[in-house]
Amino acid sequence: MTWRDAIALAARSVGRRLGRAALTVLAIGLAAALLSSLLIASTAAQRRVLDQVSDGGPLAGIQVAAAEPDPGALDSDNPPRGEARAIDDDAVRQIAALPGVTSVVPVVANPVIVVPPAEPLPGSHPRRRDLTRDGTLERYFDTIVGIDLTRAVDLPIVIVSGRLPATNGAAEAAVSVGYLRRLGIDKQRADDVVGTELVIGEPRAYADGDDVVVRGRWVRLQIVGVVAQEVGTGQVVVSLEEAQRARAWSVAGIEVEGFDVPESPYTALFVVADGLERVPEVRQAITDVGYSTSAPETLIESVQRYLRVVEIVLAGIGVIALAIAALGVSNAMLAAVRERRREIGVLKAVGASDRDVRRIFLVEAGTLGFLGGIVGTAVGYLAAQALAAVVNSYLASQRLETVELGLPVFLVVAVVAGSTVLALLAGTIPAQRAARLPARQAMGDA
Repeated sequence: MTWRDAIALAARSVGRRLGRAALTVLAIGLAAALLSSLLIASTAAQRRVLDQVSDGGPLAGIQVAAAEPDPGALDSDNPPRGEARAIDDDAVRQIAALPGVTSVVPVVANPVIVVPPAEPLPGSHPRRRDLTRDGTLERYFDTIVGIDLTRAVDLPIVIVSGRLPATNGAAEAAVSVGYLRRLGIDKQRADDVVGTELVIGEPRAYADGDDVVVRGRWVRLQIVGVVAQEVGTGQVVVSLEEAQRARAWSVAGIEVEGFDVPESPYTALFVVADGLERVPEVRQAITDVGYSTSAPETLIESVQRYLRVVEIVLAGIGVIALAIAALGVSNAMLAAVRERRREIGVLKAVGASDRDVRRIFLVEAGTLGFLGGIVGTAVGYLAAQALAAVVNSYLASQRLETVELGLPVFLVVAVVAGSTVLALLAGTIPAQRAARLPARQAMGDA
């Protein structure tokens, strides 16, 4: 018996029992769909993180600040290291031109007076030391952090609730988790803060005779989001323009000891390197220019390890599902052997060998597994796309980059081949039983 004859007999057998074959293909398909959707999602997540590293992003970021004075260190091309270099537009252009730099985002920080809500929010439990005698929250000094909101994707900012401020000049702000703690609100209730009003005073020092008076220019901002950020130490995140206005107001006052307003146009820079492997090189180049730097170079290594663990766990879940489907294939094939004893006897009576009978059943099992793998991969991809649509809708509302799903060829081949191999393994025992069935016994039992 040739392979062509075995395939024809297997196809005829499947055609006679379409209901059972369809259920078997469906079982394999569902397991393959689970496996493929999990692998597609985990691959997309890993690629998203790795793209952040290879193409630049917060994970390959470097924070730049004015260097501390280092007397005696001179450079022929740059100002003396003993003088802290101003972080201005020239510095931005100079650093942006360094090899390995893909992005330079200016940051402006300015001291402000923060006026919390007149009354504690419902469900809040502020610390007693933060309350005045009449039970209201005290004003306190803090810092606003101004960033270029159009390039927030390059910054280490995670949105906890709400969104980032708009870029159209609206009087909006996002507050940090530290602001929640100040108000005595749990992080889980961050939504309670979104939509409330925040009043800040931009301070300026005046000379009043022999005395110094600090006055504030009061600004009302609407809180539109709660974030966790590592751009600056302040609890209030605003647009770069808002922070620059605050700084211009404060700098116009007199200099007062203990009341420091940055002299540089920018307080700091966030530099994105072209890949994690280039971070040390870029840091050294920036240091040579005359600025101090810091960067979490080992963070991505930990992230990659965790991603690998998640990928292994998800793949394990899919393999378990395929194994369960394989048991279903084995059960269906055993039932087919019982029902086709007479057919097996006739085949052996006309000269079919044990190997020929085994081949017929294995071809049938492999066909069911192959079809199930194809169906499962298609369904898994559609399921992953539906999930991605929901995730991307949320990311878009947070003004973050969306995730694009792909269908890698290796994944399709792996899932389809895996389904086929598992079906063949599941059909081995039934095929062996059919092959060893004596022709006389098969005809007699029929």
